[in-house]
Amino acid sequence: MRRNDYYIPVSGEEKAADFGNTKDGGVSQYSKYDSIPLNSLKSDEAASGPKQGPTFQDGQRRVDYVLTYHVQKPQSVCRKTSRFADYHILRSLRRSLSMMRSGDTPPSKEDPEIAAHKHRLDYHEDDKRFRQTEFEDNLREMGLELEKDEGNKIPGIGFLKIHAPWNVLCREAEFMKLKLPTKKVYEVKQGSNVVERINLFIHKVTAPLHPKVEPNRPQNVKHLSHPFSREKQHLFDLSDRESFFDSKTRASIVYEVLKRTRCTKAKYTMGITSLLGNGVYTAAYPLHDGDVDGMGAEANDRKILYEEWASYSVFYKYQPIGLIRKYFGEKIGLYFAWLGVYTQMLIPAAIVGVIVFLYGCATVDNDIPSMEICDPRNNITMCPLCDRACSYWKLKTACGTARASHLFDNPATVFFSIFMALWATMFMEHWKRRQMRLNYIWDLTGFEEEEQAHKDHHRAEYEIQVMQKTLKKQDMYPKDKKVKLTCTDRAPAYMMGLFLMLFMIGVTFAVVFGVILYRISIKAALHMSSNPTARSNIRATVKGTAAVINLVIIIIMDEVYGAVARWLTVLEVPKTDKSFEERLIIKTFVLKFANAFSPIVYLAFFRGRMVGRPGDYVYVIGSYRMEECAHAGCLMELCIQLCITMLGKQLIQNNLFEIGIPKIKKLIRRRKSEMDSQQQEDYNMTLQRHEKDHFLGPFVGLSPEYMEMIIQFGMVTLFVASFPLAPLFALLNNIIEIRLDAKKFVTEVRRPIAARAKDIGIWYNLLRGLSKVAVIVNAFVISFTSDFIPRLVYQYMYSPDGSMHGFVNHTLSYFNVSDFKPGTAPLQPMHLGYEVQICRYKDYRETLWSNTPYDLSKEFWAILACRLAFVIVFQNVVMLMSDFVDWLIPDIPKDISLQIHKEKILMVELFMKEEEGKKLLRDNHTNQSPFQPRSRPASHTPSNC
Repeated sequence: MRRNDYYIPVSGEEKAADFGNTKDGGVSQYSKYDSIPLNSLKSDEAASGPKQGPTFQDGQRRVDYVLTYHVQKPQSVCRKTSRFADYHILRSLRRSLSMMRSGDTPPSKEDPEIAAHKHRLDYHEDDKRFRQTEFEDNLREMGLELEKDEGNKIPGIGFLKIHAPWNVLCREAEFMKLKLPTKKVYEVKQGSNVVERINLFIHKVTAPLHPKVEPNRPQNVKHLSHPFSREKQHLFDLSDRESFFDSKTRASIVYEVLKRTRCTKAKYTMGITSLLGNGVYTAAYPLHDGDVDGMGAEANDRKILYEEWASYSVFYKYQPIGLIRKYFGEKIGLYFAWLGVYTQMLIPAAIVGVIVFLYGCATVDNDIPSMEICDPRNNITMCPLCDRACSYWKLKTACGTARASHLFDNPATVFFSIFMALWATMFMEHWKRRQMRLNYIWDLTGFEEEEQAHKDHHRAEYEIQVMQKTLKKQDMYPKDKKVKLTCTDRAPAYMMGLFLMLFMIGVTFAVVFGVILYRISIKAALHMSSNPTARSNIRATVKGTAAVINLVIIIIMDEVYGAVARWLTVLEVPKTDKSFEERLIIKTFVLKFANAFSPIVYLAFFRGRMVGRPGDYVYVIGSYRMEECAHAGCLMELCIQLCITMLGKQLIQNNLFEIGIPKIKKLIRRRKSEMDSQQQEDYNMTLQRHEKDHFLGPFVGLSPEYMEMIIQFGMVTLFVASFPLAPLFALLNNIIEIRLDAKKFVTEVRRPIAARAKDIGIWYNLLRGLSKVAVIVNAFVISFTSDFIPRLVYQYMYSPDGSMHGFVNHTLSYFNVSDFKPGTAPLQPMHLGYEVQICRYKDYRETLWSNTPYDLSKEFWAILACRLAFVIVFQNVVMLMSDFVDWLIPDIPKDISLQIHKEKILMVELFMKEEEGKKLLRDNHTNQSPFQPRSRPASHTPSNC
């Protein structure tokens, strides 16, 4: 019986078994609960036909869920409880003292402190067994059937197999409001005849791309679904009860029962989460359907997923989303559906990005500014790039950098930025429509009410904190008053979390600053080097090594930030699981986003901005002055940083770690094992399903998978103006990522609990926020980081013939070398072979012969005004276009909207017919004679639920 989610305690006879009050001298009678006899089953349960999947030892009852625990002693050893453990500790100490006083030799050489420590360990283990026994008794009271397996092939591990009988499945399905298919079917129309023909034609054309797990033609009929009810079970097809609730649903039902079951005899009320955290149970998981390879592997959903989804040979095919949802549940199904939509939408973005890059390659020889830089006839002498160690240099030495910059800094990048902003909007709208279609197919259209009904379920950690507060303040509160954790109680945790997050972000900025100092010092050291090869490749060496250092730091700090975010969230003690997950996601996203994008933001918006000029530079520390951009701008260095960070994170952090770490763990297990490969294979063949799944890794959730893709989405959209090939690299990574994740879910981790969800949750809000921020970021990159605006201003305001001839000279200012501050002039002024009187530097300043030399010129202010105007116009125009596209595309497809409306009408008609049948039955009952036997419609047969 359930009473406010707490249950009737075990009886006194059962409690006596825990204290060793047995006839055989204290041997536990726990074994009588190991398995329920087969004759205790109901007739319908025993005669329901062959079972699917792993079963109990009777070969009839399915294993729906498994709990594992440590087995310290064999069952023949006497189980002592806490009161007897304390007694034996005192008796052992007294016996040791008495023997010491009498001079007798003790029978054992064991130290009394060690003995007392062992008794304390026994006390701890006994407390675990006490909680375990109470919890299992409560599970039996809830109707679940249990069977223990301690004599298995894994030493030290015991398995508790759980089976949910039919009546429990019916009761919990009604409580959870599970929508299940009824007998009523209706025709599904794809739209008008023209639309239906187009869809059929597209389906035939793409038939080779569909996995061999679903029908080749779209389904034309659909079962009407309704929340399960024992009173209305005649609406459902219960002819095959064994398959009516599939393995995913049965495991979800058992998990809901486990979450609501509590241990109430201990000091704190404990649920399954707390029992797992305290070591009472070591693991909890549902079982996979079967093996995926081997000659004896039978056909099952897991094997089909392995062959048609988790194999790299089918990378070109669509994902079997329906089967993924059937096996793993809606939440995981939505993740892979979203990942598939995102990957498909990357195809046009990658194609356009490649075209933009090829356009830059095709026009590099016709770019007039690059030609002027590379022309040796210009003979432009540039000012030193650092104090003392650096000398004067020729502008033509920057020819390669200028030509490379044109590949990414050309008029096509502006078009590509606008395209990617609209692409992000199209992607979000396409996903919303796809999500709505899946909600209809998966019968999730009325999920809001169910989510509201379950959102108040408290986390076990929250309940423990409330219980601790109750015990501490029981004198301050009346007995009938409820105790809650208020905002005041949790304020220190919130403040600590805020300060620690700000501190970690400060650490990120400090790391970026350290890399800046590295670049400055290495550049000065290479300039002072006598090696001509080192001096000729200074820029490439500094850029490349700094980008690699940033990548290594990002990968290391990502792991640190993930652990810090989880620790801070645990300190806050969120009330519900949903609140815990959302807070953890927000903290992790903020920290990892700052970690990944801080170096990129510095290169895009801060490097070369506050440098000063020759003779009046801004210094960072001592004689180290702020970094300058190359003559072609900082866009090339930004591109290099983006490329290395994106490729490095995808190859090393996302793919190599996911492939390498499981293989390393397997290798370590094999090294520890004394069996060779053949013996290991034979040993694995003898293991049962629950034993094989025990060796798999635990499922850690979808947050790491989503976080990888969200950071990648930021790389693709935020700075796409500087790196048009980002969508292509993301597409190639995602093709591998889908199959890699699929293989991990199918073969390397335990089967997760199927969780219902109708959307991707807070991740959609993060995606939408990034797509909005991307418009602003790309506007600033185009206007301030690239030379797009200065070129336009020169061409239409200052060029004598309306061309780009003379643009390079227009961007360079003059400096008299006699104006160097003492101690900053080059140590080798004759490095070029002649004495330099005037050098040039990139800036818009007044000439030497003006009344205000070295002051900012009017061209600087004109270009600044145009840059700001471009940001405002670009942002508003692109935002307006995005909002127009958002308004133009409806969130719900028209055919889905019609089908949902049709379902509601059919459901109303079905219940109206049922009410008419009941009314007719009552009328017939009224008109019957007292001696006439009553009749009952066949559809109202009594239920066994």
